[in-house]
Amino acid sequence: MKKLTALLSVITMLLLAACGGNEGASGGAASEDEKVIEVWHIETGEREALFEEVAKQFEEDHDGVKVKLLQTPNDAYKQKLAVSMSGGNPPDVFQSWGGGWLKHFVDQGNVQDITANIDQDHYLEMALNNGTFDEKVYGVPLGLSLDVIFYNKEIFEKYNLDEPKTYEEFTEVVKTLKENDVIPLALTNKTKWPGSYYLMNFASRIGGPELFESAFNREGRGFDDPAYVEAGEYIQDLVKMGAFNEGFNGIPYDEGRGRQLMYSGQAAMMDMTISFLNNVREEAPQFEEKLGFFEFPTISGGKGDQTQVGGATGPVWSVAAESGNPDLAAEFIQALTSKETAQKFTDGTGTLSAVKGVVPEDEFVKEFYDVAQNASHIQMPYDQTLPPELAELHKDTTQALFGLSMTPEEAAKKMEAKAEELLE
Repeated sequence: MKKLTALLSVITMLLLAACGGNEGASGGAASEDEKVIEVWHIETGEREALFEEVAKQFEEDHDGVKVKLLQTPNDAYKQKLAVSMSGGNPPDVFQSWGGGWLKHFVDQGNVQDITANIDQDHYLEMALNNGTFDEKVYGVPLGLSLDVIFYNKEIFEKYNLDEPKTYEEFTEVVKTLKENDVIPLALTNKTKWPGSYYLMNFASRIGGPELFESAFNREGRGFDDPAYVEAGEYIQDLVKMGAFNEGFNGIPYDEGRGRQLMYSGQAAMMDMTISFLNNVREEAPQFEEKLGFFEFPTISGGKGDQTQVGGATGPVWSVAAESGNPDLAAEFIQALTSKETAQKFTDGTGTLSAVKGVVPEDEFVKEFYDVAQNASHIQMPYDQTLPPELAELHKDTTQALFGLSMTPEEAAKKMEAKAEELLE
């Protein structure tokens, strides 16, 4: 009898184990009666930990609900989501950057209209606009990034350099650094997007912030506008001056070699998003006391100024049209972008929030906040706004400009020809 009882106990345990699976964020097993919200994202570190905290609280507040968070690295994530969308088995909630990347899925009917589920006044208008198409909201933003030029204050002090306001002052800084065997600008452009900030900044300073919108919306100016040609010329002038580290077009950003040039004092400046501060704090915290930044310089005779900055939204949260629990999923993305979550996001990750009323406690991040508050225009990245095919061409032609393998006129003509094909 004892042997039979023991055998039955083992069988029971095996059956219970076989029925387990589908782990939620809190680590418990989901039963048949439980509703599972599957969430895909790319974040790691403090951001991922915050999402797990929000998921756990959501489960506690919603009896019978499990939140399953799945993290995938950036490049693999994009392909994975595209395959799941086309296959009809996407997650309930997914991360994007808004803009053209999100609109591509919206146009395919793969994203839920969440206009009625959210309070639009909760978010910064220009950030929410990046997930709004035809006056319908398809994505809500949590974070807001800016593009600035970081620099080593110690090197600037050593050579009596000031933060440049104009391009003429900027080139004088570059020349002084070159004369003293310091790499003026660290660039890692294998993945193409770091170099695209230069094209966007030059184009905005030369042609004004309305240049891109006019070309994108086919309202008179095009991607072959003289301002785009001139922007390419400025890029190639910097390359010919030797402003960048050797082999920059073959070095990926994620690898960290460009950042190491900054940390070691071999390079003095880097045009990058404010996520660079997080990199510093994780990789070389002692470098932070040397770190300063300034907005991209103005161009003589140009229509733009330093209150017009580059920026990006992310993460932007959306609900898949195929979600089995669309209302719960919409409620979860509200939790992911609540004011409480946004404050923790800002204070824990050293970046800005796209939620209104969230002021950073961190003194360095407050400086970014002031730039955003005083900005007259924030330009979202071209590669996140344009349709995927045109976005890729933008990155390819810009990389070719840096490589001196294409003239500014050729790059502008290629962009405009493809824009006429895809946008009109």
